[in-house]
Amino acid sequence: MESMFFKAFISLFVAIDAVGALPFLVGLTKNISPEERKSLIYRSTASALFIGLTFIFGGRAIFNFLGITESDFRVAGGLLLIVFSIRDLLDSSSHQGAQAPTRVGIVPIAVPLMMGPAALATLMVGTEQYGFTITVLSLILNLLIVWLMFSRAGKILKVLGNDVSDAVTKIFSLLIAAIGVMLVRSGLIEMFGSLHN
Repeated sequence: MESMFFKAFISLFVAIDAVGALPFLVGLTKNISPEERKSLIYRSTASALFIGLTFIFGGRAIFNFLGITESDFRVAGGLLLIVFSIRDLLDSSSHQGAQAPTRVGIVPIAVPLMMGPAALATLMVGTEQYGFTITVLSLILNLLIVWLMFSRAGKILKVLGNDVSDAVTKIFSLLIAAIGVMLVRSGLIEMFGSLHN
């Protein structure tokens, strides 16, 4: 149980990549007051939780409606994680911050900073690998960590610096790629196994 929760938590933690998202958050919210930023982060975290739970509990219904098998989604989700990780690894400017818009809302803070495609794919696959309870608990704990980190984004970036933040992001991208390969491998094994039965 503890081992499964740890795997589910780590998979989602690297998929969300809160450390790599910190420069974006600071850039997006630097034109608003600290009180508005705190309120925005709280509402964005609540929205991200709702979106994540929707994918966790609605994923199977979507599968049934579209005729998608669990192995199909593992392969598709794995390929998606690989593509996103390769993009992040090759894009040297992806985590150098962002221009601050005049207005910023729950989008893009909740989606895609907190709940991006990689995180959503990890959640939906996680329900099949670890079950609903473990996946929900890992989602709640991860979003609690994200909320704490985003609430103290400015202080954390001053301590880490942009170079360290970028280095951590690249490591997370590599881990996401490895998780993607694992999902593709397990999905293909399941597909070929069902053909022989």
